Amino acid sequence: MITRKRLAVGACALLAALTAGIALPAGAFAGEPTGDDAPKVDLVLDVSGSMRARDIDGQTRMAAAKQAFNEVLDATPEEVRLGIRTLGANYPGDDRKTGCKDTEQLYPVGPLDRTEAKTAVATLAPTGWTPIGPALLKAADDLEGGEGSRRIVLISDGEDTCAPLDPCEVAREIAAKGIGLTIDTLGLVPNTKLRQQLSCIAEATGGTYTTIEHTDELTDKVNQLVDRAADPVVTPVAVTGADTCAQARTLKSGLYTDREEFGQHRWYRVDVPAGSELRASVSVAADRQVGPDYGVSLRAVTASGREIVRGESTGTGRTDVMSTGLRYPKAESEDDDSDGGSGSDDGSTSEVVCLQVANSFSAASGVKTTPGLPLELTVDVVDGPDTSSDVASFGLGRGWWLLGALVLTGFLAGVLWGWISRWRIAVWRTN
Repeated sequence: MITRKRLAVGACALLAALTAGIALPAGAFAGEPTGDDAPKVDLVLDVSGSMRARDIDGQTRMAAAKQAFNEVLDATPEEVRLGIRTLGANYPGDDRKTGCKDTEQLYPVGPLDRTEAKTAVATLAPTGWTPIGPALLKAADDLEGGEGSRRIVLISDGEDTCAPLDPCEVAREIAAKGIGLTIDTLGLVPNTKLRQQLSCIAEATGGTYTTIEHTDELTDKVNQLVDRAADPVVTPVAVTGADTCAQARTLKSGLYTDREEFGQHRWYRVDVPAGSELRASVSVAADRQVGPDYGVSLRAVTASGREIVRGESTGTGRTDVMSTGLRYPKAESEDDDSDGGSGSDDGSTSEVVCLQVANSFSAASGVKTTPGLPLELTVDVVDGPDTSSDVASFGLGRGWWLLGALVLTGFLAGVLWGWISRWRIAVWRTN
């Protein structure tokens, strides 16, 4: 019995040690948050005249929004810096130029005083126009500074009334700045045109769009988005790809964002030490209407232009995100590679690998081609497999440690369970 107990305790200790080993954090990559900056959220509320409509659970849209805001303010995590901006809250007149400037910061982005914020919300009354574009530009300014996550939550019941400042184009301009700001949109009316506009705004920055028809839905969704801002995220680092490899910036392991025009090629450089493996992936988002056939490719070539490996992906008929990736193990020495692309051209122990991102998207008729399509590039340089030519066998890299740990854990658990079962049966027979 004592032996069995000792074995059980030993097995549990081994499992705990394996779990701790697997969970050890890796070194920080470029673009990873340091935890020094608090997440920021700016709630942007439409207070235009149409918010008087009484079609949400028997009350006005404005009343439903106020009720939801009060509940959200109560539930906002302490670490979140929250602000409230309005659009169409002050000018009731007919002058379009004046109405399209009607946006103000009702409560500044910062540490939350719930009583003060609720008092400010209580003063709101449906008033004027719907300047969504100008409000988004101001909201982006509200969130400037710091490196924590930044999120705009736009709540509206109507389309923007201040064109030609297209709010979708405004969202694309914000995304093109590479500041890691996400815009989520909530529509209070199940209207097709409103859905298209708010969906376009959200998609341009990697956000979400939701149609809201009930007060509890509004409360739950805003709470979810505020909570999401507090979750640890990796903010992409803005980088500009070059027209040639020689002009390209050298990237370290991390997550990067860029813009690529239709049919354009972008170049980036990565130093791959001997005995390491380069893993890279790219995603290009079609954030506007595009032609029916398209594709994305990612090539790794040497500094002299010799192709090492490539990844390609194609699609048809949908506005979507296209992704592809590649892996390249760098041999320990030139002798390990005859003509497989693992050796450096200058005989050094570290090889310069050029990454080329290309797309075959085409703009649909009448669609603007600038700014370019959102591009997200992930670069990871890890310890390479034992034999770089045997990628099929060792391609998991560090993943083999996890696989081995899982196999060993399963074996020990099976043996332990078998001993316990035999002991219980022996006790049952004795009794």
